[in-house]
Amino acid sequence: MGSRNAGSRDPLDVLEAALKGGITCFQLREKGPGTLAGSALRAFGEACRDLCRAHGVPFIVNDDVSLAMELGADGVHIGQEDGDAREVRRKIGSKIMGVSAHNLDEVREAASAGADYIGIGPVYGTTSKPDARPVCGTAPIRAAAEAFPELPSVGIGGIAADNAGPVISAGASGVSVITAIALADDPERAARDIRQTVEEALIREGRAVG
Repeated sequence: MGSRNAGSRDPLDVLEAALKGGITCFQLREKGPGTLAGSALRAFGEACRDLCRAHGVPFIVNDDVSLAMELGADGVHIGQEDGDAREVRRKIGSKIMGVSAHNLDEVREAASAGADYIGIGPVYGTTSKPDARPVCGTAPIRAAAEAFPELPSVGIGGIAADNAGPVISAGASGVSVITAIALADDPERAARDIRQTVEEALIREGRAVG
């Protein structure tokens, strides 16, 4: 989530509600019109980081390696157009590195560059990323899980509590959402419902819940 994803509400209130609802990781994704920059972005990032630390949840920055290092983030997530994954790994050392992938070749490259997890999507239609690639469904998640079973994947794009189950059944370790929590009437409950759906699907698949 970024500062503009929470509608008329304070995004920090939404983040705190999501943390109380049980999200297991938070990614600062400041994108689109009217986004923060400079000192305002740093201040917002610090506030998000501090909330995450208070709840013991990893804090990851999307795309911006310099900001991630400045904030002391737990990691960075990069897309295919956001720089070389090997160079990012060199810069961040042992911090978490996530890489977006859309097909098996990109998954293979991310794995060889030392990605700790991959984000695959858009699984379903999404409004959070206007320039998103075509919907890919769950097939790339299944292919990645079969080819690289040791590499965790997270489904991205249009995911909510009512459609998260098939994403996990296809082999994903988790799901990444914005709208389903940030614009929910009750973000805490939305986060709790999504987490419950994911955990139930993992149990059905015989995979550990952690």
